[in-house]
Amino acid sequence: MKILVLGGEGFIGSHLVEKLVAAGHEVTVFDHKRGELLPEAIRSAVRCVYGDFCDIESLEPVFSSIEVVYHLISTTLPKSSNDSPVFDVTSNVCGTINALQQACKAGVRKFVFVSSGGTVYGVPRSLPIAETHSTEPICSYGITKLSIEKYLHLFYTLHGLDYSVLRVSNPYGDRQHVGRGQGVIGTFVNRIVTGAPIEIWGDGEIVRDYVHISDVVAALLLNAGDTSTEKVFNIASGVGYSLNQILEFLHDITGIWPDVKRTEQRTFDVPVNILDIRRAQQCLGWTPQISLQIGIQALYDSARGQFPVTARRIK
Repeated sequence: MKILVLGGEGFIGSHLVEKLVAAGHEVTVFDHKRGELLPEAIRSAVRCVYGDFCDIESLEPVFSSIEVVYHLISTTLPKSSNDSPVFDVTSNVCGTINALQQACKAGVRKFVFVSSGGTVYGVPRSLPIAETHSTEPICSYGITKLSIEKYLHLFYTLHGLDYSVLRVSNPYGDRQHVGRGQGVIGTFVNRIVTGAPIEIWGDGEIVRDYVHISDVVAALLLNAGDTSTEKVFNIASGVGYSLNQILEFLHDITGIWPDVKRTEQRTFDVPVNILDIRRAQQCLGWTPQISLQIGIQALYDSARGQFPVTARRIK
């Protein structure tokens, strides 16, 4: 199968590309620049094209003969999106509309979009949060993700472009960009192995649903061939943990209590986010395989191989 991965140089994208190549697919990667996450053996097996996501001339050539598109590009993060909503919209929504137009023109069969299960719902009215829950995001990041979902439905209605939306909760694992403040678990692990302090906003009782990168990629692979009538899927563990519980897990694994600096709670953080994953289980035959404890242990073991552990150990 000929597959295009928009954002294939990123955290989720690099893992997805690796699995697609292993499965024998012909893969094209489009991103704004060459990154450091794709293994060289994988990079040599794919076609890499770099350019501006919002530039039609850059996008048009990469869609030729493509059957399935995975859209993983995001130019902002939840914490930065409110700083410039105009940039958030123009760089993400407008770029996606360009991509959808090119997909229709090229006869793409399926367009798979990674949305944000952690932000599109806003403050939950019930738990766990099902796909039918109201969508009232409280950050620009969530609004743009939701807008893209709506445009996907529009292009499906007007042009017959089949699509899937994966509302991923909080993915974690190897290759996450901890330097960007992306990913609580990856950031915490990185700071423990480097001896740096950990910053927590508020009292640490905010609850999130964390899902391992391998489980996210498994869901993405299943979506390429999915023909069910459902278009939107929560991809998560279905279990919530507070930041304080994450610290406790890390202490159990490492024997280390890091230096924790607590700051004022951020206004765009919802108090709890736990997703209902039954639709993905029933329609895709997908179920997460990696428990949080096992996933954190694997990430810590990997990070420890890159940095010496310098934080204070508890005897």
